[in-house]
Amino acid sequence: MADTSILKSDDILEALKDVYDPEIPINVVDLGLIYDTDVTADGDVSVKMTLTFAGCGMGPQIAQMAEDKISEIEGVGEVDVEMVFDPPWNPEMISEAGKLQLGMED
Repeated sequence: MADTSILKSDDILEALKDVYDPEIPINVVDLGLIYDTDVTADGDVSVKMTLTFAGCGMGPQIAQMAEDKISEIEGVGEVDVEMVFDPPWNPEMISEAGKLQLGMED
């Protein structure tokens, strides 16, 4: 098994920057859809994320894309991506980089 001591939540977030909501050209991290990441000593990863709205039909596909990207990281064991809707997502959760990509001004 690979040494997971260097595997961090930052690694997970970096991988998730390759996951996009198909309807919005911004990655799920910059959209503010990632609420929490946790990495155990064994390299198991859990992620709590949300969607821009609870009824989004792309939710299962986005979660699967997230799981696939995380699984590609060396040292990762089991991956659990949980969709949560509390607190509800709102546009204020978009990062500054995401706002720039969308042309949003503060």
